[in-house]
Amino acid sequence: MSAASLNGPRISLVTDRSRLCSHFLHGAMSPMFHATPLLCLPFAGAGASFYMPWRSLGVEGVEVKPIQLPGRERLVDQDPYTNVQAAADGLLDAALAAAGEGPVAVFGHSLGAILAYELAHRIADHGANELVHLFVSGSQGPWNGRTERATGLDDDAFLARVQEFAGYTHPAFEIPEMRELLLPTLRADVEMHEAYAPTSERKLAAPITSIRGVDDHLVSADAAGHWRDATSATFTAVDVPGDHMYLDAGAKSLLELIASRLRSGRTEN
Repeated sequence: MSAASLNGPRISLVTDRSRLCSHFLHGAMSPMFHATPLLCLPFAGAGASFYMPWRSLGVEGVEVKPIQLPGRERLVDQDPYTNVQAAADGLLDAALAAAGEGPVAVFGHSLGAILAYELAHRIADHGANELVHLFVSGSQGPWNGRTERATGLDDDAFLARVQEFAGYTHPAFEIPEMRELLLPTLRADVEMHEAYAPTSERKLAAPITSIRGVDDHLVSADAAGHWRDATSATFTAVDVPGDHMYLDAGAKSLLELIASRLRSGRTEN
């Protein structure tokens, strides 16, 4: 049996990208398709401001709604979470307020994917909104577990390990005062991610799309494909150009992909 049949549909947007994107990503938007709120959960160390520029990219059918975690930006005076389940519980009210009424989708990258998954369960269980899609990016399936660790290392070794994982470090960590301010939150996020284990094997009823950069050395295609076990609905794995932090430069293409998947879901229903 092929990897594609084991993992569900796998779409590559890497080769002959201009032709494939024009077909898969840029379908005409029907007037009946209103913008779906997309709740966006950040990766480790990041805040809601990472997603704010996405709101002005002009992608029809998606309304970007960044969700802020404590310990950063305007919530810098609040203690960061160190447990994913506690974080999802604590974020639910803000998520429901951001979603408004009607259908909602959830997106998260890396740590954010795990947070998005747990939050998606809580939104579905609450019942005030229809959860129409979960988008998980740069993440292995929730039951895989993180085998490499940064928790417990001294500051220099910790930052070096995180940079090794992500292939990216924020310039702010080169400034001693900013490093002192940001490091506790980054440590809490990494601890939360590395210690995560699902408390249930219950599947979501909403479709899941797993997205990864084709050059991501941290998350393999096989590991990203394990998200198929988290849904009883449609699962799709998508490979896009780039590495673990592909979304830093490919935000518009990513939103177009998300809008396309949302349109497909409405058509199927």
